[in-house]
Amino acid sequence: MKDIILHANWLIKAHLIDVFNIMADFEKWPEYFPKVAESIRVIKREGNNLEMDVIVKSFGQKFPVKMKVQILPGKGYISDNENPKFGTSGHEELLLSEHSEGTMINYTYQVAIHKRWLRIIAKPLIGWFSMEYWQKAVIDELKNRLER
Repeated sequence: MKDIILHANWLIKAHLIDVFNIMADFEKWPEYFPKVAESIRVIKREGNNLEMDVIVKSFGQKFPVKMKVQILPGKGYISDNENPKFGTSGHEELLLSEHSEGTMINYTYQVAIHKRWLRIIAKPLIGWFSMEYWQKAVIDELKNRLER
């Protein structure tokens, strides 16, 4: 079990463009989502492709992460992430679609675990905890910001 695939769908009762504008504005994530983003520094920008140095928050810790993001205008983003401290890398897709009640978020994160010791505890920690935390720290904050 080297890889773990996390997946969830969430409905946000807001226009797709409003959800997209927040989710694709990475430099403001520390303001929008302070429980997961300590800091984000864009180090390279070419059109819709970004490379970023990020300090993320999770498991009561702060971790450096390198992100290579492709913004899909009006549709979301795709990101490849490296976390050298934890010895993980991941492929993340946040895809948006219109729904009769607002915007559907289709989220997938495939995590590769490179440290053998972490694989033992990874499934319960990364699997369940990460998605619960992401929902509270990002999705619920997004709903609070956009749903009226």
